[in-house]
Amino acid sequence: MPIKCMKCNRDAIIFQKYSGMHLCKKHFIEDVERKIKLTIRKQYNVEKGDIIAVALSGGKDSVVLLHVLHKIFSKRRDVELVAITIDEGIEGYREDTLRKARELTSELGVRHIVRSFKDEYGKTLDELTAQERELGACSYCGVLRKSLMNKIANEIGANKLATGHNLDDEAQTVMMNHLGGDVERMIRLSPPRALEGLVLRAKPLRKVPEKEVALYAIVNELPFDMSECPYAHEALRGEVRDMINEFEVKHPGTKYSILRGFDKVVGILGKEFPQAELTDCRICGEPCTADLCQACKLLGRS
Repeated sequence: MPIKCMKCNRDAIIFQKYSGMHLCKKHFIEDVERKIKLTIRKQYNVEKGDIIAVALSGGKDSVVLLHVLHKIFSKRRDVELVAITIDEGIEGYREDTLRKARELTSELGVRHIVRSFKDEYGKTLDELTAQERELGACSYCGVLRKSLMNKIANEIGANKLATGHNLDDEAQTVMMNHLGGDVERMIRLSPPRALEGLVLRAKPLRKVPEKEVALYAIVNELPFDMSECPYAHEALRGEVRDMINEFEVKHPGTKYSILRGFDKVVGILGKEFPQAELTDCRICGEPCTADLCQACKLLGRS
């Protein structure tokens, strides 16, 4: 006999071990959207005239992010959504995700900007990582993508830049910084504040588990790509992900506990380790904490 939803008499499609609830399709969708709306309301005050840039890769997280934001704000003419996709130049991978991103923005009628590493930096990620390097591909990709994303968001006048980081991503990042003893980097995950030249970052999915993001995309029949980046094996994140997932299986709610604990102490840590003031990079003009930004350092600019 099918297990029934705890909120109605429909068949359940998911069991949330951390909450103890069985939910049908309708109430599962409502639960995900409730978490996202609550996060936006508590941490990211959306006001009249806001332009929200949405980082859209074409993967499940960013696709769900754009879909839900469009669902929330489509009736508000005083708020504009603009999707931004960065083509890093990863052969056999980015082409498929870019196709899904274009499909979704076309379907929703959302303005879509696509920019590439090749046009901006003169080299694709594949070309950058083929050269002699000390750092992993993810370090190059993360720094360069963030820099370009911020630049584009500034160009279009966006005052918020939304990314698809989910609960798993946030818990992993907190744990990675703990393991590396990097308190200053951990503080950068704290609730956002406006800084000159740096568009305010928003993570509306930070309270939604990765599996629930994927299920939400599936039940809503959203166009998304499930393939994994070919450089993912180089990242420490994979080991941390496996470790946290093991704890989550044995102790449901572990991911929420990691994030909840971090949110409680980050304000205190911020007082002991105040963030450095930003200045403009002397090469590219993007905001940074030194005279040369990390992107220009990685590209060998001087």
